[in-house]
Amino acid sequence: MPETTILTPSNCGSWASFSSIATVLVAKRLEIFKQPIVGLSRAALLVNASDPEVARRTVKDAQGAAALLDMVIQPVEVRTPNDLERTFSAIAHDRFDGVAVTPDGMLYNERRRIARFALSHRLPTIHPSGDTVEAGLLMSYGPNLEAICRRAPVYVDKILKGAKPRDLPVEQPSRFDLVINLKTAKALGLTIPPSVLGRADEVIQ
Repeated sequence: MPETTILTPSNCGSWASFSSIATVLVAKRLEIFKQPIVGLSRAALLVNASDPEVARRTVKDAQGAAALLDMVIQPVEVRTPNDLERTFSAIAHDRFDGVAVTPDGMLYNERRRIARFALSHRLPTIHPSGDTVEAGLLMSYGPNLEAICRRAPVYVDKILKGAKPRDLPVEQPSRFDLVINLKTAKALGLTIPPSVLGRADEVIQ
């Protein structure tokens, strides 16, 4: 069943529920992640252990997707921002080929530190949100939240007119963005293939 994401007033200005079709997107994200990284076969999955139910679901989706791509995904847990520096040192020590960062509030808020620690250990990174690429992560692929948020007022209008939230259909996003940071790629010594660059919705120089 598709995962449901609740968009709150803090990130959309309104309440709404939409499907993020998690498993399908994870597979596509990992497929894109492999293309500029020769020999990528083993990636760390950074998860917030303080939300175990979401972490379990995310790990299950990622490991299922990775199996289809002949990859191994190993969950690596953090509980607080203070864990990040030590965690990235351990990831580098264990010789992972890259890091997939899960869509978690705490990890999103720490995106600049994650980008800095990843770069210091020469670890490529990918995330669902383009904002993290602007902060220095290598790549992102995920739903365009601006397009999703434009639908939120429609839901609010229906609720104000008496509709019950549980009765409203769950919508699937229709627009997905690929964002690439070429500055980060250069610092990592990676060349992004023209076939991937040509598909990018945004390239950060």
